[in-house]
Amino acid sequence: MCIGIPVQVIKEGEFMSLCKGRNGEEQVNMMLIGPQPVGTWVVNFLGSAREIISEEDAINLDKALDGMLELMTGNEIEVDHYFPDISKTPEQSEEF
Repeated sequence: MCIGIPVQVIKEGEFMSLCKGRNGEEQVNMMLIGPQPVGTWVVNFLGSAREIISEEDAINLDKALDGMLELMTGNEIEVDHYFPDISKTPEQSEEF
């Protein structure tokens, strides 16, 4: 299973950029989305950036990943804390 990890560009490159996220710094292939300026948040799938996201989305994705880790280690979680968008109706979401 492949899970996208939010990372932030800290050194811009034409094809590869140095990014920082929950797993530290890593080189990320930017060929699918094009070069991105420093500060841009992207979703990294197995070393390749697949999508540009907002800082808010990056924070929410990290929270969801933290929640999944807690569940995998057998801990109970407060769902609304780790998954703040889960209880939104389509009318409350900006995407609709």
